[in-house]
Amino acid sequence: MSEVHSVYLIPGMFGFAQLAGYDYFGHVRSAIERRYADAGKLVRIEVVAPPPTASLRYRARLLARAVHRTAGPGPIHLVGHSTGGIDVRLVLSSTRNLRIDPAELRWTERVASAVSINAPHYGTPLATYFTSVAGARVLYALSLLTVVSLSLGEPSLAIFSRVLAGLGSIDQVFGGDLRVISRATDVLLRFVDSDGRTAIHTYLNKIRLDQGALIQTTPEAMDLFNAATEDRGAVRYGSIATGAPPPGPSDLTKRVRSAYGAFSAALFATIHRFTAQQHQRYGYAPLVPATRERLSRSLGWTVNERTSDGVVPTLSMVWDRLLWCGAADHLDVLGHFHDEFRPTRHVDWLTSGADFARPQFWRMMDTLVRFQLDTRSPSDPPPGAHGSAPRPPEV
Repeated sequence: MSEVHSVYLIPGMFGFAQLAGYDYFGHVRSAIERRYADAGKLVRIEVVAPPPTASLRYRARLLARAVHRTAGPGPIHLVGHSTGGIDVRLVLSSTRNLRIDPAELRWTERVASAVSINAPHYGTPLATYFTSVAGARVLYALSLLTVVSLSLGEPSLAIFSRVLAGLGSIDQVFGGDLRVISRATDVLLRFVDSDGRTAIHTYLNKIRLDQGALIQTTPEAMDLFNAATEDRGAVRYGSIATGAPPPGPSDLTKRVRSAYGAFSAALFATIHRFTAQQHQRYGYAPLVPATRERLSRSLGWTVNERTSDGVVPTLSMVWDRLLWCGAADHLDVLGHFHDEFRPTRHVDWLTSGADFARPQFWRMMDTLVRFQLDTRSPSDPPPGAHGSAPRPPEV
């Protein structure tokens, strides 16, 4: 009988397993299952969803225990989106101390691959902004908008748009009056059933209570993380990196078709602006020229330190082998993109202008599963074609 591959999906900030009836990794799960079936392989997929902004050690500890309880005897593959990609590196590192029984980590010896999707390996300036008073309001509002927009679905967004139109400008919502956000929360949650409202309130409370990951994914903190964390030699590490076009007034006008579109585009422009503010001392991945050129060619514009998916800088996403890259925002890569052919199935996150769609999503998932199964197509980068240049010696 064929061995069963165990694939674990780990969300990052704004992430969850299921919330208010919405399956966060639903598109990724179905794409992986189909590709394993096509390859004649058996697969079992689990989602491990820690509190969205809890500390990295706490997140990694929950991940370790979840895999220990559920993993079968076959190969194990870890896929982390955003902060989830950092959780994966931490739990696999030989230098980590998660304060748990060593027996709960024995499964790490059977991990075949670890893939990070849009993960902040070198930190993100947006995390620094979120730790400020104003940034905390934006984080709360962004988290609220994410879960409500995904759970409502496009048919309900017509009503949702009228609500947003009555809230005023983006500056009013993210200004100094917390009552505006509180009122927005109460109004928006009226469109969700009672069970969903309870789940969303619980989710938002977790963000309020523990924001350790925000501090720990700043560029300064990730500099220390990278100095103290070693990759496991037997594991194949791969990364997926994307970027969204820089928002501008003319682009915004072209993309906006509703009050919801105007609000979400303004919100995306706000977080994109803060993500573009690179730290002067702590840089991103030291890429080889071929990898930087590949990123620029795939995105369609020259990639630099200001390029991002709105949440994580593109140059911060590359770790070891670069598997796939292209134009997409932070949640497009999970299947949360606008699809005019299946508007009830693929629900967009924010208006970013990346124009990511099913063909790109399919190609990305093809590459991810081939990497897990250690098979290649002619278009894949050759073995050993790492995206990062050798790290300079410590001084």
